[in-house]
Amino acid sequence: MSITPYLPEIYLLLFGFSVFMYAVLDGYDLGVGMLLPSCNQAQRDRMIASIGPFWDANETWLVLAVGLLLIAFPAAHSMILTELYLPTSVMLAGLILRGVSFDFRAKVKPERKDLWDRCFKAGSFIASMTQGYMIGRYVLAFDDSTGSYLFALLSGLCVTAAYIYIGGTWLVMKTEGDLQKRAAKWSRRGGWLAALGVLAISIVNPLVSETVAERWFGFPEILLLAPVPLVCLAIMLLVDRYLRHVPVENDVGYQFPFIGAIFLFALSFFGLAYSFFPDIIPGVMTAKEAASAPGTLLIVGYGAMFVLPMIFLYTLFVYRVFSGKATELNYE
Repeated sequence: MSITPYLPEIYLLLFGFSVFMYAVLDGYDLGVGMLLPSCNQAQRDRMIASIGPFWDANETWLVLAVGLLLIAFPAAHSMILTELYLPTSVMLAGLILRGVSFDFRAKVKPERKDLWDRCFKAGSFIASMTQGYMIGRYVLAFDDSTGSYLFALLSGLCVTAAYIYIGGTWLVMKTEGDLQKRAAKWSRRGGWLAALGVLAISIVNPLVSETVAERWFGFPEILLLAPVPLVCLAIMLLVDRYLRHVPVENDVGYQFPFIGAIFLFALSFFGLAYSFFPDIIPGVMTAKEAASAPGTLLIVGYGAMFVLPMIFLYTLFVYRVFSGKATELNYE
């Protein structure tokens, strides 16, 4: 049986997977950037060291996602970039500011390092807020009503809090002592704020979209999907309970909060995918309607079959090599 008729949906799943990987991997290092304390240079150095070997490569998933969108769904790419041109530009400015600050902080005199740490923190906030804002605009199909813009702002705050949450769990996994304890406190605050934001968005989405309401609250779908929010709540409570007791004796289970946060991100992405699949732009354009010609998809597919596993294996290799607690970052 030929897979050609299903290529648009396959590419849509690959695009969603790439966005998910970016949200988790670059999400935690954006979160670490936003958490940099203004009063403790040693802790800032250790926090930067915890993401030093990974943060640049994490953004590869964003490049892959945009590439898949451009090649596989050019019509959707054109519409999305047209509607989100300004916030995309602001996001890129934030990411550039982060990159410049990361390198400059290592080259300047010690008394100037504070300036570049503040720039790194500002770039992290800018990138996080704009990403969340763009998700909010995208979910409501770029509607121009006041309510839609308010929803996008709420989405921006929710994504920012979620990145702080997973960034804090990363620091709990990679650091020790007072910094680990502070990270647990930061993560708990970010987690509950993110949970409130997700709850608000989960209420708003079915109210503004009949399709979403039917998919989640129809029968028997509601019975089959009921475990999803319950599992999210259970993971949230278990992670919060662990974070409340950090530091744990012998650091037992230090990876659990970060793994739990990944599962929460995965379930959130499942909720979005279930709500809108197979639309590439919710309620406006399906994957089939936006897809390139079948021949183009087949040719690009051969490249994707090589590139995507290579990026994934490289990611696993890097995280394996630099596993364990963060040590001092050496730029030489």
